[in-house]
Amino acid sequence: MPTDCISYQNSGYFSSLMNDYLDQKPNLKPLYNQFPSLENFEGQILEKKNSYNNKNRLILVDVLKNQYSNSSISDLTKQNIEAISNSNTFTVTTGHQLNLFTGPIYFLYKIISTLNLTKELKTKYPDSNFVPIYWMATEDHDFEEINYFNFKGRKFRWNKESKGPVGRLSTDGLADFFEVYARELGTGKNANEVKKLFKESYLNHTNLADSIRFLANELFGKQGIVILDADDQKLKSIFIPYIKEELVSRTAYKQVTKTIEDLKNYFVQVNPREINLFYLEDNLRERIVFENGKYKVNNTKIEFSENEILTLLKNHPEKFSPNVIMRPLYQEVILPNLCYIGGGGEIAYWLELKSFFDAVKVTFPVLLVRNSALLVTDKQTKKAEKLGLNWSDLFLSQNDLKNKTINKISKFPIDFSVQKEYLTQHFQALYELANETDKSFLGAVKAQEAKQIKGLENLEKRLLKAQKKKYSEEIDRIVDLQNELFPNESLQERQANFSEFYLENGIDLISVLLKKLKPLESNFTIISFGNTTK
Repeated sequence: MPTDCISYQNSGYFSSLMNDYLDQKPNLKPLYNQFPSLENFEGQILEKKNSYNNKNRLILVDVLKNQYSNSSISDLTKQNIEAISNSNTFTVTTGHQLNLFTGPIYFLYKIISTLNLTKELKTKYPDSNFVPIYWMATEDHDFEEINYFNFKGRKFRWNKESKGPVGRLSTDGLADFFEVYARELGTGKNANEVKKLFKESYLNHTNLADSIRFLANELFGKQGIVILDADDQKLKSIFIPYIKEELVSRTAYKQVTKTIEDLKNYFVQVNPREINLFYLEDNLRERIVFENGKYKVNNTKIEFSENEILTLLKNHPEKFSPNVIMRPLYQEVILPNLCYIGGGGEIAYWLELKSFFDAVKVTFPVLLVRNSALLVTDKQTKKAEKLGLNWSDLFLSQNDLKNKTINKISKFPIDFSVQKEYLTQHFQALYELANETDKSFLGAVKAQEAKQIKGLENLEKRLLKAQKKKYSEEIDRIVDLQNELFPNESLQERQANFSEFYLENGIDLISVLLKKLKPLESNFTIISFGNTTK
């Protein structure tokens, strides 16, 4: 195959906003701080060093040590936690939901992007330390988004009721789930490793936060990942001034609403609420709304006066949970963070927040689109070569791929562009004639042109349909390959669970990804297993 990567902009899977961000279009410059390049981190380091409250470091280290107190911890992760107390240490962060058994495989790509960027930064800026952080989205409450994963085309769903923050959710019931999943895994060394990993992660821990911490630590602990659960009273105490600002002044709503006006030519990822906070208890996470002079917890009878809710904030900040608009601010307040790594949708909503950060005087991080990959086997690579396909062909929509294939293998042209251009030139002469004689004739000329162009288009479609039928076997082979690599006509990384690839490759899956993924290169990386030395 002629290429082993495809730029995000040419992949067809990124929004116009992300493409323009990656192309550094001038109209988006006010929406971010430093663009992600190795050189630009020099200014980001200086800005964060001058703005971050170093008193927060000791609180953060204390919280992390407590959260890891019952965990086996690698020497490198331990060193990274200790290093946070030093003023020359900075973090690089990615965040993710607590998807069952990681959910889609891009969970791995997020963390590997984070690990690899810290290594590159250390090489470039040896006088500073860089700690990779995985921020667990323990306070999310949309259980339906995380209670399943796909394995070999089948959806494995954990059926359970959940109302509160998912990090506190009991793992009861996963033993029955595991029995079904284990049967599908089969036998063998790698299958047994996957089974062991699931059992130790979920059946030996009582809640989802501890389960995911164990799982991520098993996969990436040796690489030094530091896993943070921000659902913590001490960390929320640091954030009290910003929660108060949100309750009283509605700054986020005002600033983000203005920014959305500047993004009117793009799809807006999230919209702010008047108050971007939830009220949090073990089995409750509901929006705080302001109605008739009272702060009310939506869908409950709980309500507060302003004095009452500010007193609650002072005494129990852990009862306040930031939503998607406020969570990034919470992250940047408590962490000495330089960069946030996320998918296209995440970076899109971060771009809405720059003016909000400016208003509350918090340094805005570098925004980096995480790595993406397409994992292929040698057999699939050879099949693509035999079919005469480039990787860029396989990234096309299925309909476009079929049409391109037919135009390529057909013995005569199916594209009638030349004929359409001839018609257009022919009718141009009729337009000139009508202008010189009877202008009322223009409408009839225009209608006749549209009719004949439409006729050519219909002939083109009929011919294409006939050729598809004629070459149906060739088309089917190509579609079958694309469906293997792009299940449900979607990105593999958003569909398949890592265990599907671990079965074939074992721990090599992680080591190859660590080697191949380059965080500052905005490309889909094509990784062929069985021939990974190229």
